[in-house]
Formats: sequence, C-alpha cells, structure tokens
Amino acid sequence: MDKDEYYRDILEGLSVYFSSAFVDDVLHALSRCDAPDLGAALNRNQITGKKWLVDELYRATGGRTGHIYVLGGWYGVLAAMLLHDTRFDIGAVTSIDSNAQCKLVAERLNRTHAKSDRFRAMTADMLQLNYDQLLAGTNADPGDVLVNTSCEHVERFPQWYARIPPDTLQILQSNDYYACEEHSNCVPDLESFQRQAPMRKPLFAGSLKLKKYTRFMLLGYK
Repeated sequence: MDKDEYYRDILEGLSVYFSSAFVDDVLHALSRCDAPDLGAALNRNQITGKKWLVDELYRATGGRTGHIYVLGGWYGVLAAMLLHDTRFDIGAVTSIDSNAQCKLVAERLNRTHAKSDRFRAMTADMLQLNYDQLLAGTNADPGDVLVNTSCEHVERFPQWYARIPPDTLQILQSNDYYACEEHSNCVPDLESFQRQAPMRKPLFAGSLKLKKYTRFMLLGYK
C-alpha cells in the first residue's frame, strides 16, 4: 500500500466513525487536487491557530454573523471550519486569495457548502479590493466580518489596513516566525501587532505559543 492510499484509508475511517462531512470534504479535495502543500494547510499549527480564531469569534458574536470574508484564505480550511461548526449561524463565507490555483482546491474542500451557495472562493489581491463595496453588510444585523490570518505575509500592511472601512468587525492574526522567507511583516510581540493594527473597540487580544513560533490575534472593530 502506498502512502496516498494509506492516508486516504485513515481519513475514510475517521469519516465513518465521526460521520463528518468536514472530513469527507477534505478527502474529496485530497483525492482530486494536485496540491502538495495542502497537508501544510491542515497541519497542527495551522488548525490550532484557526480553531483559536473560531472559538474567540464565537465568544464575541454568540455565533451569529453576516458574511465572513477570509483574506489570504489559501485552500479554504478556515472557511470549512467555520461553516461546519454547528454553533454558528453564518450568512456565507468567501475565501479570497491572490493565487488562482487555490480557488479549485478551496471549492472542493468546501464542496458541502459550495453546493448550497454558502461558500465561495475568489481570486483577488487584498490590496486591490474595494472594501466599501465588499463590506456593504457591515452595518446590518448581524454585520459582516473581515478576517486576515496572514498579516505576516502583507508587505504593505499600512496601505492595506488604511483601506478597511471604520467600524468593520475584523479578526487579524500574525506571528513572530521570521525564519520563513515568505513572511515580510512579522511582529515580535502582541503589543507591536496592536500598534500596527489599532482598533477603536478591541474585543480580544492574545498570544498562542505554537511549535517554532507564537501566533498573535486581534479581534474588534476598527
């Protein structure tokens, strides 16, 4: 038995045991997409950081939100975690990434909710988006939410942050993993991250120690 078949059998077994549509969708994506780094998107550090975000968003909103926009959404793992979490009542989730190759993988990894139009994958540069238009539901009840878990990748962070409309409910994550060449905007500590992304009404700020680095998270209204 080769490694692909070996791990596919494990996922299929877990899916049967847990009756998990989420695991079914992950297996569907792994089986049909040539994305060697999909495993990295599902590793322990990535899932731990995203679960932290999901839990804090639930505490802040009670699970009721409008449309959630995930910037730097990669393969749509966070979107899947949010949409499969039964605590939440979410209008829809759009996962946005500048890499066009992410779209198909994200759609397959979120096929359960793509079928019902509650998930959408979009290829766009976060520095070029019209956020006033995108976040038209911010003043609705419940309001839209903007998520960026990839702040360490945003080289022109001040220019991007200036584009976000005031009073937007946002969740931001960064880290101190300077060893990664793709990280152009790491921060050394939580206080530095708070200075980089000031919020009018902060709801949460915290640090999470992971293997090799610390992840920082801010949640609140700009």
